[in-house]
Amino acid sequence: MCGRGGIGIRAALRSLWDFSRGSSNLLDRTIENIDMNKDLESNKNQNHNSNIIAINKILDENDNQQLLAFVKELHNADIADLIQNLEENKRIKFIDNLKDSFDPEILTYLNETLKEEIIDNLDIKKLASNASDLDVDDAVDVVEDLEESEQVEFLNNLSEKERKLIQEGLNYPEDSAGRLMQRNFVSISDKWNVGNAIDYLRKQTSILPDDFYDIYLYDNNNKISGIVPLGRLMSSNRNIDLINIKNKETRMINVLTDQEEVAYQFNKYAMVSAPVVNDDNFIIGSITVDDVVDVIEEEREEDILKLGGVGQADIYDAVFNTTKLRFSWLLVNLLTAIAASIVIGFFQASIEKVVALAVLMPIVASMGGNAGTQTLTVSVRALATKELTPSNALRIIAKETFVGGINGIIFAILVGLLSSYWFSNSLLGIVIALAMILNLLVAGLAGTLIPLTLNKLKIDPALASGVILTTITDVFGFLSFLGLASIFII
Repeated sequence: MCGRGGIGIRAALRSLWDFSRGSSNLLDRTIENIDMNKDLESNKNQNHNSNIIAINKILDENDNQQLLAFVKELHNADIADLIQNLEENKRIKFIDNLKDSFDPEILTYLNETLKEEIIDNLDIKKLASNASDLDVDDAVDVVEDLEESEQVEFLNNLSEKERKLIQEGLNYPEDSAGRLMQRNFVSISDKWNVGNAIDYLRKQTSILPDDFYDIYLYDNNNKISGIVPLGRLMSSNRNIDLINIKNKETRMINVLTDQEEVAYQFNKYAMVSAPVVNDDNFIIGSITVDDVVDVIEEEREEDILKLGGVGQADIYDAVFNTTKLRFSWLLVNLLTAIAASIVIGFFQASIEKVVALAVLMPIVASMGGNAGTQTLTVSVRALATKELTPSNALRIIAKETFVGGINGIIFAILVGLLSSYWFSNSLLGIVIALAMILNLLVAGLAGTLIPLTLNKLKIDPALASGVILTTITDVFGFLSFLGLASIFII
């Protein structure tokens, strides 16, 4: 047994043996592994910091030759990381020194704001001449961020073949599979056998993609008819027909499919690559898992920022731009706060008579807001992963409302007893307990209904749900607590 399963069984047996002997070998190895992971993380941080220190020193010494030699040993992602961590004046100096040999792929790893700044300091013609080794999807990513005049200049300095492929990619909608796909892929006739395919791959090494995982089969009409994983091809007998070793299902992606749906399919079916087809099922490209990882990270970051009321990451933006981007959502929050204050104003007389109401009312609103945010976060994620659908929506709504009710009862007892003891008023404890239960019930209900409703209206739930939820829990929390107090206490 030499596969993963064999190794796993042997490891488990060794662990049981260690325990049966009463030895500390297993514990020692576990501690060693933890220490090793900590050391690796520490080394990574140390390397990052040492690179920044080294670059700063080289720039201070104006040693261009040493700079070129140092950068040559780094991955483009690490170079982008260095650029983002340099001060503005040194960043410009760094780019000026690398201008003639600047790899356009570095731009694909940069923050959007910095990308624009770097492009402004580069020679577009030189950038285009350095782009010959870029994958088409990466080249499209670079070109789409250029000004229109710069795009024309960049494309005019490419070969006709490369220019045509990039222009075709730019014609597809942003965030579609057409923007993600690579044009290099391996496709062969489904009439061939394994031997034919292997011989073909060996003879055509000059035109094969640098990395590929699957071979796409096409029929007599040039339409996709199957997918054969490369590993299965290489491990099969030469006389076996390709049609007999293809995957049971041919999962393909339409060129206009949204990138979020592409990522969902890759995640759901554990795919490493997928053919991209047009409406006639002709293969026009391929998407690999490394492209999808970028999409997943992008979508995750976008949802987090939207939930926080921030449209985009603006850590590198100028102060004025950052202020302008955040102002609109802060203004919306101000309006919702005013709405809550108006509700409080209706009960001004009650608050003047019983000062304890002013002390306790933030508790009800705050607990409702926190409980609702928990439900909201789960619901938005479930919608994104298609775990929350119209078919199970009622069950999820009922469950989250029930959870809110249970938590409401538990915290109602706690805060009711505390309030009764604090203000020596048992009726006040009962009122805040009832308000707590009602607000947490509403929080659970609203936390699921709001994102579902927004999703139905084609509005991004991550963008608008938080503000609406906060308004509902604040207004209802104050209304229920102060309303009940006015009825039963005053």
